[in-house]
Amino acid sequence: MKRKKSGDRERLSGAKIRIRIGAAALAAAVAVFVILLQIEKSVLGQYEKEIVYVASAPIPKGQVIAEENFSGYFTQQELDVRCVPETALRRPEQVWGMAAVFDVEKGVLLTRGMFEGMEDVLKGMTDPVIAGFRAEDMYQVVGGTLRAGDRVHIYCIQDGEAVLAWEAVYVQQVFDASGGNIPSGDKSKTAQRINVYLDKEDVGDFYKSLAEGSLRVVKIYE
Repeated sequence: MKRKKSGDRERLSGAKIRIRIGAAALAAAVAVFVILLQIEKSVLGQYEKEIVYVASAPIPKGQVIAEENFSGYFTQQELDVRCVPETALRRPEQVWGMAAVFDVEKGVLLTRGMFEGMEDVLKGMTDPVIAGFRAEDMYQVVGGTLRAGDRVHIYCIQDGEAVLAWEAVYVQQVFDASGGNIPSGDKSKTAQRINVYLDKEDVGDFYKSLAEGSLRVVKIYE
């Protein structure tokens, strides 16, 4: 049996050292990776999450939210609790029966201030009622563009002057020529019949002036 030369022994010894160094480096890399994962997990765990609602589709101004159409406009999203305002919507029933105050874009984080209930609409009225009129009964009526949720000023022409008779009147519902309800988001149809909220004590004067053809409507842009 031949004895290994010293050069062979040195090469074998060097190879073993390189293997050991490589194994140690790999073990160190794995250890660092595990530590980084634990750090990331710990950091992410510090952020508390909360389920809130965002708009899954554009919500037109005046659109009344009900249990039946809620899922068409709202979707849940998990957010960092630090990014969630106190007024954020957390439960569907918070907005049922309420209407959008303005047009809400898709993806917007929703808050209670974006919607108003009938108590807000009827605030200040003693005995609110719904009064209706035809577009042809009132001059021009803003070109048929009125929609539920709009507010209008109604003027009365007296002695050749326009006098503000009713301020910021809330449009309750509008209909097309066939009597069908026009949704708030429909921009194509022309409003032919309009329902508005008035105090009961004002209805007599309203219809009297309407019959005389002296009323004019001005839409409030908000």
